[in-house]
Formats: sequence, structure tokens, C-alpha cells
Amino acid sequence: MAAQLKPARMDSAEQDPPRSDGAPGTARSLRGTFQGPLAAAWRGDAGEDALLRTLAGGRERLTVHQAAMRGGWSAVGAAPVSALAGEAEAERGTPWPQPLLSHYARYFRDGNRTAYEGLVAARQQRLTRAVVMACLSDAQKQAQEHVRKPGEEPVSSALRQEWLDEVIDGACLLCEQSSWCWAAHEDAYSRRGDVVPDRSAPYLDLGAGEVAAQLAWLDLVLGEQLDKRAPGLRRRIREEVMDRVVRPFLGRDDWHWLGLDGDVHNWNPWIHSNVIAAAMVLVDDPGLQAQTVALAIEGLDRFFASIPADGAIDEGFAYWWNGAGRALEALALLEEATAGTLHADIPVVRELLAFPHRMHLGHRWYLNVADGAARASSGLPWDLVRRWGERLGNRDAAQHAAAFKAAAPKVEIGLGRTLRALLDRSGGGKAEQRHRPQGQDASPLTPPLTGFTYLESVQIMLVRENPGSTHGLVLAAKGGHNGEHHNHRDVGSVVVALDGVPLLADAGQPTYTAQTFGPDRYGIRAMQSAWHSVPAPFGLEQGTGRDFAAAVENVPTPEDPRLVLGLAAAYGLGPASSWIRSASLERTASPHAVQRPGQGRVLIEDRWNLGAPDGAASPAGTPDVDIHFLLSGTVEVDQEGTATVRPDGIPGAAGGRGALLRWDPAAAVVHVDEWLLDDPLLAQVWGPRLTRLRFRMPETMRAAGAFTLTVEANDES
Repeated sequence: MAAQLKPARMDSAEQDPPRSDGAPGTARSLRGTFQGPLAAAWRGDAGEDALLRTLAGGRERLTVHQAAMRGGWSAVGAAPVSALAGEAEAERGTPWPQPLLSHYARYFRDGNRTAYEGLVAARQQRLTRAVVMACLSDAQKQAQEHVRKPGEEPVSSALRQEWLDEVIDGACLLCEQSSWCWAAHEDAYSRRGDVVPDRSAPYLDLGAGEVAAQLAWLDLVLGEQLDKRAPGLRRRIREEVMDRVVRPFLGRDDWHWLGLDGDVHNWNPWIHSNVIAAAMVLVDDPGLQAQTVALAIEGLDRFFASIPADGAIDEGFAYWWNGAGRALEALALLEEATAGTLHADIPVVRELLAFPHRMHLGHRWYLNVADGAARASSGLPWDLVRRWGERLGNRDAAQHAAAFKAAAPKVEIGLGRTLRALLDRSGGGKAEQRHRPQGQDASPLTPPLTGFTYLESVQIMLVRENPGSTHGLVLAAKGGHNGEHHNHRDVGSVVVALDGVPLLADAGQPTYTAQTFGPDRYGIRAMQSAWHSVPAPFGLEQGTGRDFAAAVENVPTPEDPRLVLGLAAAYGLGPASSWIRSASLERTASPHAVQRPGQGRVLIEDRWNLGAPDGAASPAGTPDVDIHFLLSGTVEVDQEGTATVRPDGIPGAAGGRGALLRWDPAAAVVHVDEWLLDDPLLAQVWGPRLTRLRFRMPETMRAAGAFTLTVEANDES
């Protein structure tokens, strides 16, 4: 769907006023006014005066710098960088990705984000590969110098210079790029109707922060070599970072991501962590450096203050990495730079650290609320979680991270994370061995596979039939509200995995366009309640906002893993109406149950009392009462009250056991709707299709009724 965007009308005499959407605003005036958990833990140590002292020499104390100075690159080995090196060799000497104005303008013309952002990402990923290769070639040179005969030229010298040229070319291209801001976040269009970035008013967004941090990390590890190979480049880098990031950060208090209105989301730690990295490495004036870091700490403090006591992230597992994960990286960076003065042992950090393994379904599948993919990338920086797990004594978090540590990092995670991951791997298998249960052999490490989780702040329950094993059923049920960050209308939704693979599924994130975060967001199928596993009383979509919420009727416990929710408010139904949904997992079936004794099952039970539909209760204009379930894989429906769901068609999951769905055939007529997936992000997770079962209640059960769906393993599938 094309974006419906029109230039803002600007008369010739009209001046750009201060605004909160990105136009030039006033100087920051909130420094030191917020007192959150970091301020309480660090007392006066996070102020400008204290940082002026503790940050002195901080650049040299950073782990990446110290490891590189101690020859850490020579210990990396060939295996973790083989794929990276192959790509780098293939692209070296070829034209660099060149994002053009026509690519940038597409966002404003037709809503396409990927044409521009894809080229920007490709440029930065190539630069990351070049930096790694330059570091490794420098290590090879140093190693050769120990054994080289007098007068003999190191064989890697010419190659090393070529990699440095790759780095300086990429870095200079970033310095010359018109905007570091992604087109979707730029404000020149809204202020002036321009599709050309405004160099005089740079917008500090996620993209700008990423570039500033990338330039900081490459300066940290290759600074002296850059001075020799391209004198003046490091000065240019510092000038660009000052103009595009540091001065805007210090000069304005109207950035929405600061959370000054109380709405704190993942932009806050993502940008603040990158500002801290840039300031520590690229801001040479001690006073300005201390001022920048102090203000960034205040911003981070707002993020930590916004996190509930149970450490839940309403944006879900996928956004944890670019929210909470970024905050943890910033804390580690501050602790290193200040030689431990700014330590970060605060309670909410311990709970944040547990969130990823608490959301784990099995294999690489996670509960994916909001704009998250259900299957995790294979190159996530799990070394971050492992280090924090070790430090805080959270064995489950550390073991989970060690189990998913990739053989090699993916450069998509950014230069700083790539460098840390490579240095982490240079320690061999010691980290992994520390988290192997006693007596376990050298087979792949098993994640903890937690048996029960309930996070009250987001009303999410996850319960596993066989704790510690992927075998069997996992039920995840969600309440919450429809004003969450990256919200999908999913109040009351359920996900059921069998042997670690979700078969009752949540579609998750499609490819982002201008529509994704615009007024027509809920015109996107993946965001609609009609395409989640929730009811549709009178054909209603759930509403948008915090008021459209679930009410918890029964708090689940490990002994009674049953989440009971009142859902009427999510649809705007009046106080006289009710819809109660109960989601539970029976780990051992009753001897009188339909399935075999000893086999677990999931029960999803709905009961309602709605009264007759009228104009107020049913703006959709239908008397029908439906209950939807979204299924992955291959689905076969028997109108006599059963359906079989097999993982066939799900990438990497074919051949596994299927699930058997049962219901009373007299209670509903089932309709089958296929969703053919033409979106590449959805298709790479789910394969060619998702299937929706619409259970339509008979006329006698529209006003009031009950319906139960059971899910069990089908060993015969």
C-alpha cells in the first residue's frame, strides 16, 4: 500500500518553530534532574564533575582496545571469520554500495523503506568486514615480525594496506553521506516538504547513532594505522560525529526517544549506548566528553526506571536485543571506562537478563509478541548475555547464551558487537564448558528450557510440558493491552509449540514500510486481531490503546499453570458483556481424557455473555460470533471435530511431529482461510502460508455460550 504523504504547507514568511518531531529546538535544560535506579546506585559518581575524573584514560581501559593491544586478534583463529573473510575478499576493490537520493525519496513517494535502508546497511556491513580483516592482517603482521629474518618484507604487508584502504574508503563514504538518519525518521519532509536531507538540522535517530558508534569502534582499534594511511581522516570523523550526533544531542531536549513524556521505548537505550561509545572514543575535550556521557546516563536512567520489576519487555524477545541489550552494553562500557566506579548491579538488570530464556519455546523459536520474528537470527550477540550471566551468577541465562553462541558473529549486529564477539571466541571453549551441567559430555550444550514463567506486568505466561526438554507441548498465553510498544492487537492470544516448533502461531513482523508506523498501521494483516488466535465477537477488531486491555481473573502458578483473562474491554464491549478466556496446560492427562493417559494437552476455553449485537456493540455490522486460531505448517481439517497441524512447510522444521486439535463439532462451524505469504520476512520464518481456522458459533450461542479447543501431540502424524 502506497504511503499517503503530503508535503507540509510552508508559506515564504513562515518560520520553523521549535517542535518535538525533529526540527531545531532549544538547548537541553534537564541535566541532572532525573533520579532513577542508576542515580540511586551511583550517587554522585555519574555527574559531570565526577566523570571528568573517572573517564580520564577511559578509552584505553575499554576491553576491545586492551584486547587488541595485547594481541587478542591473533587468538581469534580462522574458523570464526571464514565466512566473513570470504565475503570481504569477494567485495574488496569493487564499487561500494551507493545509496542515492532516488532510493531515499522512495519512502516519501511510495512508502518503501528497504530500497534505501538496505543499501545503507550493505555499506556499513562491508565496512565492518573490512575493519575485522584489517585487524586480523595487522595481527598477522605483528606475528610475522617475531620470526622474520632481517631485511625480509612481511608477506602480509601489501594485503594489510589494501584492507586499510577498504576501511578508509568506507569511513570516508560515511562522512560524505548526506544523512546518517534513516529516511523513515528524517523530518525535513514534515517541516519543509523536502525529500533532500537538511544538513543544517541533522536528526539524531537510530541510524545516526549506529554510524557514530561504528566510526568510534574503528577509530579505537585502527587509530594509529589510519593516521599513517590517511592523515586527516580521524579529524574528519570527529568533526562529522560532533556535527551530526554530539551537538544535536547536547543542544536539544525535544527528541521523542528521551522519554520525557513518560513513554520510554527501545530507541532510548539504543541511541544512548551509541552516544556513549562515540563520546568515549571520539570526543577529545574532557569537559565535553563528561557532559555528553553524564547526559546519556540520565537518559539511560529513564529507561531503567521504566522497566517493571519482573524485567518484562512489552516489545518482546526480538526487540530485547536493541533495547535492553543495548542498555546492558552501555552499562558494561561505563564500568570499563571508569575502572569499575560505575558498576551496574541493580535489581532490574538481573530480571532483564532473564527475559530471553524465559521466552524460549525451543530450538531458535521464541514467543514473538508485537513486531518480532518468531525464529531468532543465528548470529545474535549471545556473548553479551553470557558475560552478564556469569557476572550476576545467573546460571540459566549464561547456559542459555552459551547454548546459542554462533560459530561466527554476523556483521549485521554492528561493528562493536562483532569485535566483542570475536574476542570472546578467542578464549576457546572455556566459557561454554563452565555452563555444562556436571557430567555432560561434549555434545551441544542444552539451554535450560524453563518450565514455568509468569510476568505480571505484561500478563504473559509460558509453561512447558517437560521442563528441561524440547519434547512435548509449550503453551504461551498473553493478556496485556493494545497500547504497548510496537503493538499488535493480540490481547488474549495464545501460541502453542510442539517439540519446540510453534504450530498455533503469531505471524510476527512483516517488512516495514511507511504504513507500519503510520495512521494505517492496523490495515496490515499481521497487526490485526482478526489474524491472531483470539475471539471476534460480532466480527469486532480489538481496539487500539491502553484502555483496550485484558483483566486477569486467575493468576497462574507453577502448580496451576492456568491464565484466565477477561477480554471484553479489548473489544470495547460494555460492562454488561463478558468474554472469559482460560488457557492452561495439563502436563499429565486424566485417565478419563480422550487422549492417551500420560500425554499432556493444552486447553483453550472461551465462555461469553454478550447480549444481542447492536450498533454500539457491533460497528462491524455482523451478528456472528467467531473464534480464530492461526496455524503454521500444513493443516488438514476434519469437519467431525478434529484438525491435524504438521510442521511440513515450515523452513527447517519439516518431518517433526504434528499436533491434533479437537473441539465439539456441534459447537461451531469451522471455516478455513489461507494466508499466502508474499512478504519475504514472514515467508522466511513460516514458509509459503499460514492458515486461519474460524470457528463460527451457531445462532443459539451468539448471546452466550462456551467453546473449548484442545491441543495434543499427534504421534501418528
